[in-house]
Amino acid sequence: MLSRKVTSHGQDSSYFLGWQEYEKNPFDPIHNPSGIIQMGLAENQLSFDLLESWIEENQESNWFRKRGGSVFRELALFQDYHGLPEFKKELAEYMSEIRGNRVKFDVDKLVLTAGSTSANEILMFCLAEPGEAFLIPTPYYPGFDRDLQWRTGVEIIPIHTTSSNNFAITKPSLEEAFQRAQSLHLKVKGLFLTNPSNPLGTTLSPQELHLLLSFSLSHSLHIVSDEIYSGTASSPSSPTLTEALARLLPDPLHPAWGRLHVVSSLSKDLGLPGFRIGAIYSHNAALVAAATKMSSFGLVSSQSQFLLSRILADKGFIRRYTRENRARLGRRRGVMQAGLREAGLPCLRSEAGLFCWVDMRRLLASASFEAEAELWRRMVHEFGVNVAPGSSCHCAEPGWFRVCFANVAEETLRVAMRRIRAFVADSGIRR
Repeated sequence: MLSRKVTSHGQDSSYFLGWQEYEKNPFDPIHNPSGIIQMGLAENQLSFDLLESWIEENQESNWFRKRGGSVFRELALFQDYHGLPEFKKELAEYMSEIRGNRVKFDVDKLVLTAGSTSANEILMFCLAEPGEAFLIPTPYYPGFDRDLQWRTGVEIIPIHTTSSNNFAITKPSLEEAFQRAQSLHLKVKGLFLTNPSNPLGTTLSPQELHLLLSFSLSHSLHIVSDEIYSGTASSPSSPTLTEALARLLPDPLHPAWGRLHVVSSLSKDLGLPGFRIGAIYSHNAALVAAATKMSSFGLVSSQSQFLLSRILADKGFIRRYTRENRARLGRRRGVMQAGLREAGLPCLRSEAGLFCWVDMRRLLASASFEAEAELWRRMVHEFGVNVAPGSSCHCAEPGWFRVCFANVAEETLRVAMRRIRAFVADSGIRR
């Protein structure tokens, strides 16, 4: 008999069910051309060749070696929770580089975690008691229902946004969510944001940044800013909460600085989710100390830190990689959007992320989430394309879908576009 805790993982969402259907019948252009194409997974596989070339050219001089000989034994032994100093230094500099060097990161305020999933959960453990709440704008990544709540007991209160203003966060929507939490007798501890957004692919506007910071200041709330898609933005000039707070409160000793916590990762922009590299950055010394202790339950391997410290230290390569990766993502996003337009499906205008937020409302049999679910089931089972329905992202309006474009080969994308066009034509006929 298992505990209730472990049987409530949250994987009954259509987001996870779509993965399961794909795994039963995965598309392969040679061996299974009628299988399901996975377009529900936000992975960046477009620039592996650049990293593979670097490793091929540098492995003899860098793998397990540094000045003075082999470091194999050093890496094989237990490492301090704080991580390898050389890796933290390079990671902090990389985080600054992908933000156009407009923000500097201090290694003493950086906590290494086994991916951003671990970082986000650790922050919930550190910032809230079970039964306390964080406000999150919708639509949001479906995994947050699991990552932020499952083991921590923290509650999520959605800040509902709508397509009428391109899903922008407004003051009335913030206040409504805060009041709803109070009516449920939940203490609100903070705001949880993704910037750039998953699933919208947009970045917060200066107006939204000012609104969110002002709201958090007025209620003494924490802000967790999940910025794992920063390196996927088409331009490094997109504003961040750290910059906005610096303009609003130039005094670094102001208490508000201790309530802003940034989550970073190498999973999306470098396409390395398997390396499990995540990080928390905070000016709150007590939180950094506590999070460092908690990171012992999910440490980053010394071997991963060593290899990646070498890659990140090659500044010329990293600049070339970042520039080329952004260009490739931009081109692929354009191909996806053009294909969807040809099928008669508009997308929200976006400049970041590994996906498009697609409007399929005209294909719904009725303006309901039941009709959205039926549309999704037909897309998966009859046309062999898995995407994430908006309902799995807690979108307030039925008919929106997240469609990923960076985890498949270009030829597979063309096959997917043909299937989507056939799906749209068939759905139009049925209506």
